[in-house]
Amino acid sequence: MKNRADIEVLFEFIGFRKGRVFEGYIPSHLVKEGYLTTGIHSYYNLNQEPCDNLRGTITFITPEAYPHTMWVGKRITMYEGGRIVGYAVVTKIFNSILLCNKYET
Repeated sequence: MKNRADIEVLFEFIGFRKGRVFEGYIPSHLVKEGYLTTGIHSYYNLNQEPCDNLRGTITFITPEAYPHTMWVGKRITMYEGGRIVGYAVVTKIFNSILLCNKYET
């Protein structure tokens, strides 16, 4: 598996997961309607930031399966099983295959 992050995000955790995150956390992400995929989280300053203000990156397992689905400002719902555990708002896109066509230059 590759080590390079696909996107940078601002994380917002809710419910039982709030305050209980760890480096390498791997929830499911609703990247497009009807399509959940796994992504590995990496956090900037995990021990220094409150969970309400966490920034970091997501490395998706198979981004080539859902090209052109990301844009800055997109809000991705995160799940554990059927339970919503939070959201990730895209702040940067590193993997160009994910960049939504209408935002390409």
